[in-house]
Amino acid sequence: MKKNVISWVAQVITAAILGMTLYSKFTDAPEVVELFTKLDMGPFGYKLIGALELIACILLFTPVSIWGAILGWGVMAGAIMGHITKLGFEGQMGMMAGMATLAWLLSCVIIYLRKEQVIFIGRMFGMKHK
Repeated sequence: MKKNVISWVAQVITAAILGMTLYSKFTDAPEVVELFTKLDMGPFGYKLIGALELIACILLFTPVSIWGAILGWGVMAGAIMGHITKLGFEGQMGMMAGMATLAWLLSCVIIYLRKEQVIFIGRMFGMKHK
């Protein structure tokens, strides 16, 4: 029971973080265009990332929430790498990197707590499957 509560809290927070910028990505907000230009990704890049974040948000509220966490983990790992390599951590970029790191860490928690939903992940953590 406690495991499910912790997982659901992590899922809601992760979905909120992933969902915060969806509208700006789909409406070509100037700050998103500038950010993804620095990353050399252009409009296709931020539309694709926005779509992946939307799918992750939806999956986080389904019985197969681990797949939303896995997708969110991957997207946020990419965001963190973007900050390390090109965007930096100054001012607003630092806050964005912090939010990406929090979503990444919470995704790790969800994956661990829901590991029984995916056989190969359960095996990584020593679970035996029939």
